[in-house]
Amino acid sequence: MARPRRGERRQEILETLARLLEEAPGAPITTAQLASAVGVSEAALYRHFPSKARMFEALFEFIEESLFTRINRIAAEPLAASAKIGQVLRLWLAFADKNHGLANLLQGAVLAGEHERLRERLAQLYERMETHLRLILREAALSPGLPAPAVCAQLLMAAADGRIAQAVRTRFRVSPLSEWEAQWAILSAALFGSTGGP
Repeated sequence: MARPRRGERRQEILETLARLLEEAPGAPITTAQLASAVGVSEAALYRHFPSKARMFEALFEFIEESLFTRINRIAAEPLAASAKIGQVLRLWLAFADKNHGLANLLQGAVLAGEHERLRERLAQLYERMETHLRLILREAALSPGLPAPAVCAQLLMAAADGRIAQAVRTRFRVSPLSEWEAQWAILSAALFGSTGGP
């Protein structure tokens, strides 16, 4: 049987790490545990990644590529800002709903005891998401009397992050998308005076 090529083995390691993050949310994952799940030695893991921190960073890179490529496309569409915001938030929640292990990573508990730069990387990802929302909100006609777009972006991030946190807390018995359409209608009406649909 042919051995997997370097890129294939690297992908297999990352997919296995994401699966372990799903199966044991909040529990530390050792390189020995990961190597066993992949079916290779720990030394083989380090031939593909110089450290466990680098494996987590590769997962963050995957999350960013998956989300922000599509968010940039949404931002460029000729839609009302309210519709763009609705699509961006739904994309974020749908990603978490489809990728439970990565949703656990987004909540940060699995990074306890890991290198500090990973928590900084997580914070940067959230800041980048909030920046995208803020930029879209700046082009929106917000309801009169609302605070600045930066404050509204924080509120929207808190709402979406809360949906993901609830899903993680319930081991995804409650989907991040559960009741989201109704909740978004409330938020959208408050922010834009509309339901914010596409």
